[in-house]
Amino acid sequence: MAEELVKRGLRIVSGRTESHVFLVDLQPMKITGKAAEAALGKAHITVNKNAIPNDPEKPFVTSGIRIGSAAMTTRGFNETDARVLSNLVADVLANPEDEANLAKVRGQVTALCDKYPVYGN
Repeated sequence: MAEELVKRGLRIVSGRTESHVFLVDLQPMKITGKAAEAALGKAHITVNKNAIPNDPEKPFVTSGIRIGSAAMTTRGFNETDARVLSNLVADVLANPEDEANLAKVRGQVTALCDKYPVYGN
């Protein structure tokens, strides 16, 4: 996921990932963590706003988001699915106030999740 986000112009705070969570610096996208969390939520993607080192924003606003993969792996997402989801995250962050974009991404997220139901039939 992190690799795809870097390709889309985002910065991973640690420079790499070593666990199922990582922190994304949103400053290159000119969006706050609070705004990103809200926009991604509208697209049915859950992240948490999170402060980054030397964050210029207030703690309730932040300049970063924390992304974790636990829910994805629990559902059975594979590497290709993770890349798709990373690009959907970047699509939202590129146009966080575009309702048509949010609706399009929301539909793609729903379709992706439908492939991997939480509970079996």
